[in-house]
Amino acid sequence: MSKILFTDQEQKLLMKHPYVKAVSEKAITYTDEFKALAIKEYEEGKFPRQIFEDAGFDIEIVGTERASSSLKRWRKAYKENGVAGLEDTRKYHSGRPLERELSLEEKYARLEAQNALLRAENELLKKIGSSRKDVGEEKEKLTAEQKFELIQLVIKKYNLKWMVSYLCELVGVSRSGYYRYFSEEAQLNRQARDEADEKVKKIILKAYNFRRRKKGVRQIKMTLENQYQITYNLKRIRRIMKKFQIICPIRKANPYRRMAKATKEHRTLPNLLNREFKQGTARKVLLTDITYLSYGKGKRAYLSTIKDAETNEILAYETSDKITLDIALNTLKKLKKTGIKLAEGAFIHSDQGFHYTNPQFQKMVKKMGLGQSMSRRGNCWDNAPQESFFGHFKDETDFKTCESLEEVKREVQSYMTYYNHYRGQWNLKKMTPAQYSHHLLQVA
Repeated sequence: MSKILFTDQEQKLLMKHPYVKAVSEKAITYTDEFKALAIKEYEEGKFPRQIFEDAGFDIEIVGTERASSSLKRWRKAYKENGVAGLEDTRKYHSGRPLERELSLEEKYARLEAQNALLRAENELLKKIGSSRKDVGEEKEKLTAEQKFELIQLVIKKYNLKWMVSYLCELVGVSRSGYYRYFSEEAQLNRQARDEADEKVKKIILKAYNFRRRKKGVRQIKMTLENQYQITYNLKRIRRIMKKFQIICPIRKANPYRRMAKATKEHRTLPNLLNREFKQGTARKVLLTDITYLSYGKGKRAYLSTIKDAETNEILAYETSDKITLDIALNTLKKLKKTGIKLAEGAFIHSDQGFHYTNPQFQKMVKKMGLGQSMSRRGNCWDNAPQESFFGHFKDETDFKTCESLEEVKREVQSYMTYYNHYRGQWNLKKMTPAQYSHHLLQVA
């Protein structure tokens, strides 16, 4: 069966062949050397298909009928004019000049088409949220499908049916690709794909809104696997989220937080941790810190946590409307009250805030059998996992609707349950902190 048109990919592949001089979507121009070789091998008894395959051509791309008719034409030309008959003379006798000066009307029509395309392109880029700082750069952001849709929109709106080739050239797509995109078969395939995507979208939204916490791509993947036993790869999830504009929360930078002044009695301690957060043992390295929570109309609460650096599990927390020493002491008391068995050599690490340099806090830490370590002054990287937790916490909670401290406490409690028991983490083998903690303790 003879092929009607070559795809862009097939044209590129054929152009790499040493026996090919030029390729269009409709025809191949072979070298005179190959034509002579083909005639010789045919006379020796080879069939056209075998001749083309032995020469390194993919007969599925060339087509058996095209190979046979080409060979028949070459043999006839060779018989009538010898070697000279094999020369390709189409460029000299095509019946039209290679380049023609456009008339004034044609130039004007092209200019109008170009302006119409630019206007439509501007509208499309605004819709997809582009700033369009650089036209060339923004054009590259459009997919081939978007460009095809753009061309069709312009053609229908401004009645430019005869401008398909020119508009395709302007946006950098092939005319054959344009026609293929709007063929009946392609449209049916897209419709089927859209219907399948709609089903996947509903499933992804279930994970996205699971326990009222919005999530990014990785969180969605882990939630689907852990809660619904559904496995989608990250590429698919990203594509569906982009297609249906399911927005992932963007982490906000934490504002610079001043540490309260310590009194002369307060004592700083050396940095025993030295950023070695992962030491292979659960409940050995404990991280602690305090952050503020804005709620209601200008109200503020404070949250103190103790986090296991190995498993990321929040072991104890305290919410208060005051940032006095009690918030840190109460967090320690809650840790003790849980009855959690700490690892040998366990120690607690914090910044040099006045809560942690306070003699009362240090005395309670020592009484609990814990060591104590402190970050270097003003260096947030020395307690990075704890800062990271607060960042995720603030992104995934909503205190705007809270009017009282009790409502804030309920939201904090709800999130802590979600975080420890339902929120899988990529670096914990996709387990939740509680699952990973249990896993490490079982292995030990």
